[in-house]
Amino acid sequence: MSVSLRDPITLGTLTLRNRLYRAPVLEGAGSAPNPAAVYARHFVPNIEAGLALVIQGNTIVNPEGRTSPGMSVIGDRERMLALKPLTDAVHRAGGRIITQLGHGGSFSLESWHRDYVAVRTSPPFAPSPLPLWIRSLHRGGVHVMSTREVEELVRRFGIVAAWAREAGYDGVQLAGSNAKLLHQFLSPVHNRRKDRYGGDATARTTLLREIREAIAREAGADYPVLLKYTAVEGTPVRQRRGITLEDGVLTARIAEQVGFAALTPVHADVVPNTSICRGQFPRGALRRKGIKHRLLSATGRRTRNLTLAAGLWLSTRRTPFEPVWNRAIFGAVKQAVNIPVFAVGGIRTAQEANAILADGQADMIGIGRPFYAEPDLARRLLNESDPNHDREAACKSCNQCLIPQMLGMPGVCYSPTVKLSLRHRDAKTGTAAA
Repeated sequence: MSVSLRDPITLGTLTLRNRLYRAPVLEGAGSAPNPAAVYARHFVPNIEAGLALVIQGNTIVNPEGRTSPGMSVIGDRERMLALKPLTDAVHRAGGRIITQLGHGGSFSLESWHRDYVAVRTSPPFAPSPLPLWIRSLHRGGVHVMSTREVEELVRRFGIVAAWAREAGYDGVQLAGSNAKLLHQFLSPVHNRRKDRYGGDATARTTLLREIREAIAREAGADYPVLLKYTAVEGTPVRQRRGITLEDGVLTARIAEQVGFAALTPVHADVVPNTSICRGQFPRGALRRKGIKHRLLSATGRRTRNLTLAAGLWLSTRRTPFEPVWNRAIFGAVKQAVNIPVFAVGGIRTAQEANAILADGQADMIGIGRPFYAEPDLARRLLNESDPNHDREAACKSCNQCLIPQMLGMPGVCYSPTVKLSLRHRDAKTGTAAA
């Protein structure tokens, strides 16, 4: 029987009213005086428009390890419980909310942001010494984690997941992509360890497996744990091979065996760049005085800004935007496992979303940054009678939001062109402005 966006789905013990979710992006709420209120302003309108699920962008499990100043850092139980008003608000609106748990690893702010380098208690964590070509991106090197430190991190994930359940989150998702620490452990480029956490593709999943077991112990075996992970890895410089699709499918099968409730397999490069979001070079953002000043304050040198800009420019050419760019990846994983598989990456129309579901390529549809421009996007995607149902999302993947996200600024649309097009559209159709 054909499946559509409007059909419900169950993830372990969690039932969702439809198959559309807000993929994890950054809201810049973590550094706000009241993060719960900031998150609620972003998420509740999505849920009220019909969205089933929000996956809240990366929550860092250690005091250090964020990759943006705006990320939430959970140093203690009280900080997590302070987010209870957010989960209550989402539930009252009829939706569900899951939080990502992760760590930035060698690409944490403590590796490049001047303010964080100055106060860090130790160099950023890494599974192994950095390859020579990556070292130029860091200030002061990294700290290669000992076996005991990895084991302590495993326990920390379990404890923070238990706090998340206490705070009302309906589950957690491990952040295993986008060149963050869990991705680094999966990567043969980053992970050259000789203990049980390194080795072949199976051995490199050990950290994920142990974290899943720790969450079951601390938060309960029935608590839904999802996984977003890099199933195919790009290497911008000619180096040893990265994660292959064969590795990604193997990881999926292992994740199913150890009890993950759902999987989001994606492509990501071995270093942070636009491969995870595709789209245009953010020339406009880099030229804005306020953003330029913030970026220079963070990096400390104009040469670093030029290096960053060059890297972004190159990655937009290596991995340009294409509709549904992860299709081959999530489709292959869907064929290999029996648990739900989430599709994300370049999905911009209801037609694309419903075709993915009808063809059996995935079970849930994720959309991220388009919600910045259209908080009520779910309403028209789920409602065939909406006059804008068949329109493409207003977001043009211009990446003007990318640099502000890096700097901890609010997660909103920064494109004047997109905002103007929405005003014209709403005036023409007689709908309220988003």
